[in-house]
Amino acid sequence: MAPDSQHRSATDVFTEHRELLFAIVYNMLGTVADTEDVLQETWLSWEARSRGEPIGHPRAYLVRVAVNAAIARQRDVKRRRETYIGPWLPEPLPGGPSTGNTAADGAERVLLSESVSMALLVVLESLTPAERAVFVLGEVFGFGQREIAEMLERTPAAVRQLAHRARSHVHSRRPRYRVDPRVHREVTERFMSAVGGGDMEALLRLLSPEVSLTCDGGGKAPAAGPRPVHGPDRVARLLAKRTFPRSDGLEIDYRIVNGAPAALLVRDGEVVGVLLLDLTAEGDRVLGVYAVTNPAKLSRLR
Repeated sequence: MAPDSQHRSATDVFTEHRELLFAIVYNMLGTVADTEDVLQETWLSWEARSRGEPIGHPRAYLVRVAVNAAIARQRDVKRRRETYIGPWLPEPLPGGPSTGNTAADGAERVLLSESVSMALLVVLESLTPAERAVFVLGEVFGFGQREIAEMLERTPAAVRQLAHRARSHVHSRRPRYRVDPRVHREVTERFMSAVGGGDMEALLRLLSPEVSLTCDGGGKAPAAGPRPVHGPDRVARLLAKRTFPRSDGLEIDYRIVNGAPAALLVRDGEVVGVLLLDLTAEGDRVLGVYAVTNPAKLSRLR
């Protein structure tokens, strides 16, 4: 095969799997820039390897390279967070994890969108790198434990143990359920209306008894405080006091972020914040409020 033809073939195969790779790595790292860096490393490894003998299972090879590069990258990400000011939240991702690949079918796109929910990503932050890799590959993307063991160069028994620990931890904090997107959008609009009007009673009707508010300003923008706020009274008082949608020149735009309806705070055409709600299984109460105002994490929403 001629070099140019071989190169095009490598590019086509990588492009075919890029959306899957992006979603897996983003689930492991929570930042778009680090995810793109890992994908670049994966491409370089793939492009160099594809010049030799044909690879029988390109998907498995690409996922293995990407996952191990992501595990290595997590050390750098963790070091950066040690000096981060205030609570850290994953970088909001517009829409879902789509990278422009239209090859994924409808079922796969639903899976990819659900995989990047802010609530799930926050829980995944509490896992070890190995636990997170095993959970993301097995529970989110359906890889078998033997496949995962080969990717991570661990024994199947070790992977089973990691999977059990990760699954128990995640499901105890984040039971599996899916809220209808129309209900999610309606509750988000009602929530923003109550916040904008400083309506304590309306807010309290919307908030679950277990509600928490986490605001990531990174020391560069207004935030709710150095730690998450818990309980409906405290959360409602803080939000009603802020009444930020009534600020001069601030508008609310509703878009899909991390696979779910979200409220974007826009001033002079620039996104200055985004709020994402985690709802109860019934979809009638707000269980978690995630607000990102750090401008470094909002560039992809503009």
